[in-house]
Amino acid sequence: MAFGLGDLIQIAGALAFFIYGMKLMSDGIQRAAGSQLRNILRGMTKNRYLGVFTGFLITALVQSSSATTVMTVSFVNAGLMTLVESAGVMMGANIGTTITGWLISILGFKVQLSAYSIPLFAFALPMLFSGRGKLKYWGEFIIGFAILFLGLSYLKDAVPDLKSNPEALEFLANFTEWGILSRLFFVLVGTLITIIVQSSSAAMAITLTLCANGILPFDVAAAMILGENIGTTITAELASLVGNTNAKRSARIHSMFNIIGVTWMVILLPVILPFLANFVQITFEVDNPYNSSEAMPIGLSAFHTAFNATNVIVLLFFVPWLVKAAIWSVPLIDGEEDDNEALKFIDTTMLTPELATIELQKEAAHFGNITAKMSDFFSKLLKESGTKKQLKLIKKIGKYEQITDIMEISITEYITKITNEEVTPGTSARLRSILNICNDLERIGDLYAQIAKVVDRKIEEGIFFVPEQRQNLLVMSDLIIQAFDIMKINLNQEHYDDIHLGSALAAERAIDEFRNKIREAHYDSLGKSTYDPKASIIYSNIYELLEGIGDHIMNVNESIAGQI
Repeated sequence: MAFGLGDLIQIAGALAFFIYGMKLMSDGIQRAAGSQLRNILRGMTKNRYLGVFTGFLITALVQSSSATTVMTVSFVNAGLMTLVESAGVMMGANIGTTITGWLISILGFKVQLSAYSIPLFAFALPMLFSGRGKLKYWGEFIIGFAILFLGLSYLKDAVPDLKSNPEALEFLANFTEWGILSRLFFVLVGTLITIIVQSSSAAMAITLTLCANGILPFDVAAAMILGENIGTTITAELASLVGNTNAKRSARIHSMFNIIGVTWMVILLPVILPFLANFVQITFEVDNPYNSSEAMPIGLSAFHTAFNATNVIVLLFFVPWLVKAAIWSVPLIDGEEDDNEALKFIDTTMLTPELATIELQKEAAHFGNITAKMSDFFSKLLKESGTKKQLKLIKKIGKYEQITDIMEISITEYITKITNEEVTPGTSARLRSILNICNDLERIGDLYAQIAKVVDRKIEEGIFFVPEQRQNLLVMSDLIIQAFDIMKINLNQEHYDDIHLGSALAAERAIDEFRNKIREAHYDSLGKSTYDPKASIIYSNIYELLEGIGDHIMNVNESIAGQI
């Protein structure tokens, strides 16, 4: 039986067709229902058990565990989700991805879906040209679905049928007689295939197709599927490379979960597979998967689901230990601060407004600490001369701005929730103050993000400040830091009524006076040959934005005192 380069290219093309269909299908549904999916992921992860269901649901819908895990890592990176919550979602994603195997084994090999693909194209094409965005995206989803099964059909036809040539498989016997080492070898093969094609679904399709064409024995394919579970973790690991420490820890939890599961299953595989084969024969009324290539895809889909579900059940109770192991394996580096800046004090089960106000004051103080850190980042940015470190600080400011957005929304939603109860006038006034505080703190985050963008443009265009400009901005930044220190003291007061605004007013006045001084000097220098116009524009933008930050710090102090 001849098998040449042309056949290999045919297989590669069919696989590419399948992967493209999978991507189009996944992207289409994410665009059509992306906000709803994100809301589900945000709202249904309050504990690890609900997180498992959420991860399963989203992965089953988008047909991509990679999309779910990358989304989860990004939420952890933004401080929207804790490590414990992310662990549950990723475990659920592992179960959700088994749906792909069932679709392929039940529909792809038993129903000639390629015959229905062309009518699907005819149905979806008008949707692509629709003026309504969501209808267009649903059209992409349907076309992706059609392409996926066309690719699977071509893949099945491209892979040689070896049923009548069993001698061609004799080389596999050389790798199946080493006991557990053989199983580990095929786990490695499955891992490498998944890493190469960057899709566990595509790797699963390859495995099921090879089984349906009689190329892979049942036990070998099962070991490869275990490897595919490990290979799929590479996507989350790659996504976490550009994230913060907690994003890397979230990806590490996913990797450890899969590796631990594969480890115990590799040991028990000779015991579990025969039992599962009997179960599949009885339940689905098919032949023994060990002997029938037609029954193998069903058997492997059942194995894939049983393994992932069992692994979740076993390891779900050990999530706190997985989190500790991830924290240990991904330590903070170079004096980096722990970026897990999620809400620390609000208890969503506490709905008594008077009691909740105490926690909200603590949360407002925590919010103030976060915005104050942005002033430290900016001060370091002014002093730093290395471009790489400057860009890292700019990215850090952008990340903290996202945290301020999340915190304001979360605190506002919480206050809205508790004010459905009857609230005393004193408590109502305190809650209004906290809302105003959070609004101003979020605006401070926005202003620092604007400054970071201005500095980023300065670096990109190769613009430099003269020493006097840099020194003036450093002085103004120090005045802002002093104002933040006063604000933090006031935010940490147990009784807001006890604070006095004298020191806050003095700090705000110092910022305004210094801004006026350097603005006047700036205007006097305009037109001089030594004064770069581009640098002067950026310089004036920054000191005006800094003065605006000082105004918002004063607003926070006045809100604490009940004057706003």
